[in-house]
Amino acid sequence: MKRLLILTTAVLFSVGASGPLLQPVSMAVAYAAAANSNFGVGPQYDTTHVYVRPEDFDRFVSSLLTTFGGTTSKQGVFTVTPTPSSTMSQLVLTPAGTLSVFGFKTPVPYPFGLERTGCLVTDLDAALQAAQADGADVLVSPFNDPIGRDAVIQWPGGVNMQLYWHTTAPSYAALRTIPENRVYVSKERATAFTHSFLAFSRGRVTSDDAHAPGVEIGRPSDTYRRIRISSTFGTLAVLVTDGHLPYPYGREMTGYEVANLADTLGKAKTASVSVLVGPYTADRRTSAIVQFPGGYIAEIHSTIGEK
Repeated sequence: MKRLLILTTAVLFSVGASGPLLQPVSMAVAYAAAANSNFGVGPQYDTTHVYVRPEDFDRFVSSLLTTFGGTTSKQGVFTVTPTPSSTMSQLVLTPAGTLSVFGFKTPVPYPFGLERTGCLVTDLDAALQAAQADGADVLVSPFNDPIGRDAVIQWPGGVNMQLYWHTTAPSYAALRTIPENRVYVSKERATAFTHSFLAFSRGRVTSDDAHAPGVEIGRPSDTYRRIRISSTFGTLAVLVTDGHLPYPYGREMTGYEVANLADTLGKAKTASVSVLVGPYTADRRTSAIVQFPGGYIAEIHSTIGEK
């Protein structure tokens, strides 16, 4: 039986990470969960990839922990690409989502830095074959790292994703809330992207609103189409637009759900996080868009009543 892999996290945890969010989980449980949703394992194993300058690295990680709580792996310097490179790297596990943080000390080899997320899969070769059959392109063929293998794919519409397989299975506690991977695609490619990702993830459409409130994309006088998908890879929001987006919309890769937005923003401000937009209310949410030290932009929201 093939074993599970995730590139960055295994390198990091092999150097001694520990923390309150890590819990022992049997391989049998992990495989049982994955078997129900194709190649996915769980949203706590799928990370947002964030690239910051080395001089901003520690301040950025600290701001995440102040804002959301959580723990980290031990920081190290690694080669995480198939060609020579060197990057600071650390995993940040928060109750609202997991992030892989990179601070490259060398130029970043193409196309790394353009991938939005890294997703743990149960079998890298089979996952790549399925992704290609479902319409994805392979930008970076499988390559070996010290603890496993990785590849980078691109879905229709230009959405890049890294896939990981790891020889030592990571064991993380379930997330308190599931982060929302926010993907902006054109009207021309929305159907192709949605079809491809649904086929690969075995996910389901939880909502498809052709007239979602435009305030969600910085255009309060307009409406747009918003599709939400749920799968073992987590929650995906497909934001279908004409690309006429005011800053910072389209720059935020992930939306984080918290219990109380005002309290979270208060914590964030003490860590030098800037509020770029909001708070505003739409679709039973109170939301804001923020920028962390180092430049990372994210959406944060609290739900109002039942979803």
